[in-house]
Amino acid sequence: MSARAVRLTHPERLLWPGDGLTKGDLYNYFGAVAGAMLPHVRDRPISMQRFRGSVQEGGFFQKEIPRGAPDWLDRVAVGKHGGSVCHLLANSREALQWLGQQGCVTPHVFPRRADRLDRPDRLVIDLDPTLEDFGAVRRAALACGDALRDRGLEPFAMVTGSRGVHVVAPLKRTRDVEDVLAWSRGLAEELAAAHPDALTTAFRKEKRDDRIYVDVARNGPAQTVVAPYAPRARAHAPVATPLRWEELHDDALRPDGWTMRTVLDRLDELGGDPWSDIAAAARPLPR
Repeated sequence: MSARAVRLTHPERLLWPGDGLTKGDLYNYFGAVAGAMLPHVRDRPISMQRFRGSVQEGGFFQKEIPRGAPDWLDRVAVGKHGGSVCHLLANSREALQWLGQQGCVTPHVFPRRADRLDRPDRLVIDLDPTLEDFGAVRRAALACGDALRDRGLEPFAMVTGSRGVHVVAPLKRTRDVEDVLAWSRGLAEELAAAHPDALTTAFRKEKRDDRIYVDVARNGPAQTVVAPYAPRARAHAPVATPLRWEELHDDALRPDGWTMRTVLDRLDELGGDPWSDIAAAARPLPR
């Protein structure tokens, strides 16, 4: 047996009972999707959304890597007030499968890499709708893309597997977390001012009316974002799925349109990950 072999226990445990999907299916999915997923999680501290029963029974978030985790797993200490938290780095197929063994349905990652945790390399705009109107979300994502391009950045889009879209701009690591957060807040305010009937930066839901929340908080310190190709704890096991930008024009696009059972076929049909060149598109954050 390999020194990195992951022992899978209770593979029959149902995580998505309504869909017949088990812990073994999650483990196998992480192994199969690793080629596409690893470039987007490698060297990024992970916060684990874990489930000891089914996703309907509810889970919990865990930042600290559990005691007894194999020595071969990469990890990094992230400072916090009064100490530090030791996070997992999922840098191999076996590490992803270890997440499956832990019942980690959804890994969430830092938009920064472990060697320079103070310098983000991805700027994330989370478009969170109030209404079930995904056409409006697609239009908002396209507007975000235009605004980022106007400022010299290259946008990428991902349906979240939940209700919204993430628009992501890869960055050269020239600015610190607070600079990136402040810049993204300024961009969000400008977008909301340009589209006052459609977009808002109001944190409180009662102040949003029917508008889409332009959430840039994930660019702040110690914040995480759902990892590309991560399953979600929702019916049918939808997956956070990177898009080709032009897919935002497709009226048939859905935020939860690909699942653990279908996203691998999508990768085969596309000939690989639509975000495979995201790192090469990194630009300095403009001042």
